[in-house]
Amino acid sequence: MTEQTVAVIGAYGHTGRFVVAELRRRGLTPILSGRDAGRLHALGAAHPGSEVRPASVDDPASLDRALAGAAAVINCAGPFASTSAAVLEAALRARIPYLDVTAETEAVIDTFAQYADRARDAAIPVVPAMAFFGGLGDLLATVAMGDWAAADRISIAYALSSWKPTHGTRATGQVSAGRRDGRRIRYANHRLEFRTGEAPVTEWTFPEPIGTRAVVAEFTMADSATIPTHLSTREIHTYMSVDAVRDLRDPASPPPEATDAQGRSAQTFLVEVVAHAAGETRRAVARGQDIYAVTAPLVVAAVQRILAVPGGPSGVFAAGELFDARDFLRSLGPDHLTLDLPSVAGPRIDR
Repeated sequence: MTEQTVAVIGAYGHTGRFVVAELRRRGLTPILSGRDAGRLHALGAAHPGSEVRPASVDDPASLDRALAGAAAVINCAGPFASTSAAVLEAALRARIPYLDVTAETEAVIDTFAQYADRARDAAIPVVPAMAFFGGLGDLLATVAMGDWAAADRISIAYALSSWKPTHGTRATGQVSAGRRDGRRIRYANHRLEFRTGEAPVTEWTFPEPIGTRAVVAEFTMADSATIPTHLSTREIHTYMSVDAVRDLRDPASPPPEATDAQGRSAQTFLVEVVAHAAGETRRAVARGQDIYAVTAPLVVAAVQRILAVPGGPSGVFAAGELFDARDFLRSLGPDHLTLDLPSVAGPRIDR
């Protein structure tokens, strides 16, 4: 295998398919891996030249075979509470970079807590939640903070035109809810804490043409776990448009349906991150189409940057800590993101 070969675990899943296509578009060769050999071979037929290597998280030897000769691995197989540790262990044995696309806050917390030292010892970078929920918010927050040493709070507001959840989203949501025993998580007083009862509903004024919308507050996602690992803030406030939450919770909501040649759904999104410090505010905004599809350029661009600098930093990193956040985001526009970033430039963090 060449240094441009990347193993994709869960390659035939909804997001995995976008990741495989993006790897090929960028000139990287995917290794297609996952439990279902039949689905893998069907996907391989659509991507000639991509090697098919079935593997299961319950079979470490199969994961070792899947990663053999790969330059990096991207884990797209959820629920990540069940898969991330096994794939991470295989990446450590292979001594190759590991990235995943989890939106599970608990899985991200576990990765930072359990693998930071081991990843440094193995001299590999590990980047969890390099996805719409996690990486994108983290990068925007890093840009919004700029040269501030600390913020009083960071607010992250999501406006989704709709949210037709994949089967994977429903499965991971059930796992997270079980781990929390039905409680909610929020970041306050410099730590993640549990909350009980229904999440409050309030309003958020998004940039035009969206304007003021009803939002569910304390809609905590993976970025609330990644941001505090490298940015200093007392609180992280999170908001999600009420209509999107209603779609997500409706058991009758169908999975996303492709509406263009890239396989994207008609869903549009806007993410606004506001950093507050000493009475000042800075905003960073990203707009795009299809939260699942946009995960692919996020995680593949991250892999490409890591592979471009052999022997780079090792350990577990948030997106905004490992990469130059402003440059990274701009590299994705205008094909994938439309951006409105503050003019203040923070320090370059690439190492």
